[in-house]
Amino acid sequence: MNKIYTIGLLVLIGSAFAKAQTLPTSKADSLMLRSIYDFNLTESKSYEWLDYLSNTIGGRLSGSLQAERAVTYTEKEIKKFTDRTELQSVLVPKWTRGTPEFAYIQLNDLSTINVNVCALGGSIPTREAGIKAPVIEVTSLQELSELGREQIEGKIVFYNRPMDPKKIQTFEAYGGCVDQRYSGAEEAGKYGAVAVIVRSMNLRLDDYPHTGAMSYGDSDVEDYIPAAAISTNDAEKLHTYLAIDKNLQFYLKQDCTVWGDVESHNVIGEIKGSTYPNEVIIVGGHLDSWDLGDGSHDDGAGVVQSMQVLHTLKTLGYKPLRTIRVVLFMNEENGLKGAREYAKQATLKKEHHIFALESDSGGFTPRGFSFDTSDDQMKVVESWKPLFKPYLIHYFEQGGSGADIGPLKASGTTLAGLRPDSQRYFDFHHAANDTFDAVNKRELELGAATMTSLIYLFDQYGIVNKRMD
Repeated sequence: MNKIYTIGLLVLIGSAFAKAQTLPTSKADSLMLRSIYDFNLTESKSYEWLDYLSNTIGGRLSGSLQAERAVTYTEKEIKKFTDRTELQSVLVPKWTRGTPEFAYIQLNDLSTINVNVCALGGSIPTREAGIKAPVIEVTSLQELSELGREQIEGKIVFYNRPMDPKKIQTFEAYGGCVDQRYSGAEEAGKYGAVAVIVRSMNLRLDDYPHTGAMSYGDSDVEDYIPAAAISTNDAEKLHTYLAIDKNLQFYLKQDCTVWGDVESHNVIGEIKGSTYPNEVIIVGGHLDSWDLGDGSHDDGAGVVQSMQVLHTLKTLGYKPLRTIRVVLFMNEENGLKGAREYAKQATLKKEHHIFALESDSGGFTPRGFSFDTSDDQMKVVESWKPLFKPYLIHYFEQGGSGADIGPLKASGTTLAGLRPDSQRYFDFHHAANDTFDAVNKRELELGAATMTSLIYLFDQYGIVNKRMD
């Protein structure tokens, strides 16, 4: 954007605020939203920041060197456009993948077919020589319990429940089958299984295995078994071969390690409110990511969009009424330790958070928001819909928000999540192809502009739910 245009834009914005007492509110707000979108589509730094996070730093699993480099980098950048920054200490789990996993199907003629697998986050390794055993296929945890120890003991359990393609909201499809990934090893270990293989959480057929968090729950250590994801193409292949030969063998070798907790940090930056500084509005995403790709969609996009909200408001000369804070949470992927620590410290400091917005659904074209709020407050939010219509933002629904801001709900904070188009999200989620080239610059910038617009409106009108003391 050239200098003359920038000066003209700032004059326009200043004029809009000067007339805010006499103009209909929607006029001043409409002018502000127009300036926010114009700025983000011409002068945003979000794509530049994401390039560095993805291509210079890479995957940022909590406890890793890359995660700490991301903490240092984002704090340095945030300092350039905020009044105050903070590194909030938090203990996070450390888990490393080790050497690449290897697996194959062995048929009854002893021929082998290599398949694509990856260890699930938090899994124990196989023994050094790997594991080879017969396979039993199930589609639910319930089916596992119905089979019982007699049919499961000594075998590898293959969880093969696909995401439901009939679900238009793909996060519903994900929620409908992710229990087999998270709890599959815990449940199979109770029946004497030697390992679990889980169909990747992916709506399309491809060769990418998708990792993700798993848990052994309250199982005894002796019941811990290795857990891995298999690509959707190879899940189909294994299913087909099992239909022909129930006695085939599956070989798995993985070299992961579970370490103790280590220190890391949430990254915080804020612009102090001019009128109600004790009322806090936050916007954020999670700084950690899985290690197979570079975490561009999950959640590098949310990180840089959240940073861009404050950068946009600062550069446009907007002076917020309330304190606006960006929070980059550590350890969303395998523990939520950063989210819990932030909420704990907010309670100890008696901070009054009136609104929290999270971006953790990828950097795709924004469609709108889901809100975790009361019916009365939702009516106020819905009154803003005409302001977003020129930008094709139409989705304003009550529902979930985001994992990292969830712990703030207990204090009565209104919560919201950015909702981009999700149809391609699970093509990349937790897989090696979640890389910078998968993110469209314009879509990323539109998301940041949409988030900034909502933060601006909450700052202007300050709607709050009743606090839960």
